[in-house]
This record gives sequence, C-alpha cells and structure tokens, in this order.
Amino acid sequence: MTPVRRQLTLYGDRILGRLVKWSIRLLRRADPDRTSDVCGAIARRIGPWLPQHRIGQANLRAAFPEKDAAWIEATLRDAWENLGRVAGEYVHMARIWDFDLNNPNAGHIQTDSVPLFDSLRTDGKPGLCFAAHLANWELPAVAAAAHGLPSAVVYRMPNNKAVAKEIIRIRAPLMGRLIRTRAQAAVEMAAALSAGEHLGMVVDQHFSRGVDVTFFGRRCKANPSIARLARRFDCPVVGVRVVRLPGHRFRIDGFGPYELPRSENGEVDVQATTQMITDVIEGWVRENPGQYLWFHRRWR
Repeated sequence: MTPVRRQLTLYGDRILGRLVKWSIRLLRRADPDRTSDVCGAIARRIGPWLPQHRIGQANLRAAFPEKDAAWIEATLRDAWENLGRVAGEYVHMARIWDFDLNNPNAGHIQTDSVPLFDSLRTDGKPGLCFAAHLANWELPAVAAAAHGLPSAVVYRMPNNKAVAKEIIRIRAPLMGRLIRTRAQAAVEMAAALSAGEHLGMVVDQHFSRGVDVTFFGRRCKANPSIARLARRFDCPVVGVRVVRLPGHRFRIDGFGPYELPRSENGEVDVQATTQMITDVIEGWVRENPGQYLWFHRRWR
C-alpha cells in the first residue's frame, strides 16, 4: 500500500469510527422498539438491492430446493428485516433484556429455560454453549450473564478500532469476559473454562480450519471448538436459540445438556459432535428460516 493510500485509509477509518459513534449515541436516545421497526423497514427495502442478496438466493435455493421463487424472495425479505432489527436493537441490549422472574410476561423477554440456567450455575462445572445467527443472536450471551453464570463470549473484532471500541463498550457490561477471535483465542477459551466460566460462541458460519459436516444436505466446514473443548474439559454442552415474536418480544430457548457422541475409548468424538451441533442448528433454522442470516457463504 502506498503512503497516500495508507493515509486515505486512515482518514476513512476515522470518519467511519466517528459516524458509528455518533449513530450509536443518536440511536440510544430513541425508543428501542421504534428503532427496531425503522431499521428493519429500511433493511427490508434496501437489502434486496445489495450484492449479498444473491448469496442469500443461492443459499436458500440449495437449502430448500422444493420451494418456489416467491417463497425464497419472501423469506429473504424477512431475513433482511431481521438483520436490520438486530442492528437497531444492538445499542439497546441493556433495555431489551428486561426479564423479570416474578413477572415473566411483562417485558421483551420470554423464557422457560430458567431451570437450565440455574442448574448450570450451581453444578460446580464450567460449561459450553452454542448459538446461531437467528433472530437477535446477541441475546444468548446476555441471558447467561443475566442469570448469574460466570460467562465468557467469543466475538469477532471489527477492523476499525473506533467501531471495535464502541462495540466492546456495549458488550462488556452485559456479556462477561470477551474473547476476541485471534491466534491466542484457544488459550483464552481454555483459561475461561479452567476458571469455571461458561463459554458461549456462535458456530454456524464457515470455518476454513474446521471439520467436514453436512448442513442442509451439503458438505461444509464447521467450527469444532465446542467439541474439542468438551473433549478436554468433559463439561456440559447446551444450545441456546432466540425466536423473534410479535410485539418486539423474544423467546429464549435452552436445550441440553446434550449427550455427546464418544469414540471407543470414551472421549468426545469431535467430528460427530460437531455434526450433531450442526444438525441441531439446521432444525432451528428450518423452524424460522426468515429469522436466519442467509447472506453468508456457508458452503464453499
């Protein structure tokens, strides 16, 4: 990169960082439900014109070959709206998570999984939790910390430092320890489990160094970290999904702990466990395809 181009990139990053910072501050002043509605409507209108829409079309045709073009387009419009809502809700996570055990139907959050979270908190073991890009996929991490679980979350750091700083500022008070995806992430994840924490990660996207699995009948690479850590620490593995409900509400569903496939020597079978997790996620997506993030090249 030439010095001039490097300087232009630096200026561009600074401008983007400031725009994001100002946008976050502006959105925080607004009502969470109204922000979700506006951002969802914008994404639903603009999304089909973006290049990622073609990725979504290809993915849905491959995943649901029995569906016609009208169903695919309607599902993608729903998926764009969901993505826009996630963006609008992001800055309001602390206000959206308003679950009250004494009045469970009063706020944005609905869940019947309190006993599962309680058992994880009191079993004296670390734990592993997987999630997928469904509905508002930030909420499982908030749920763990809100239920008193010592928790850690694996996340991807944006390239823009100013944007990353704002994201950390939002996430840190709500999600426990934040572990950035980088070379030493495996060491940090192991350290979190060694400390008795509950480690959560979203595992439904392409992972080039992963193991081969089948997702919607097609081969792809999946992140085996949950399975590898389960084999090492022999700790409970649970899944948490979010379902978007009418009226700006969400249902948090917890599943497990799962009985993991094991090899002849009794160790957790990494490939089979990763396939099991992938199968669980596929089932979730089939139930609510319009709430899934289809705009990622899952099959490569």
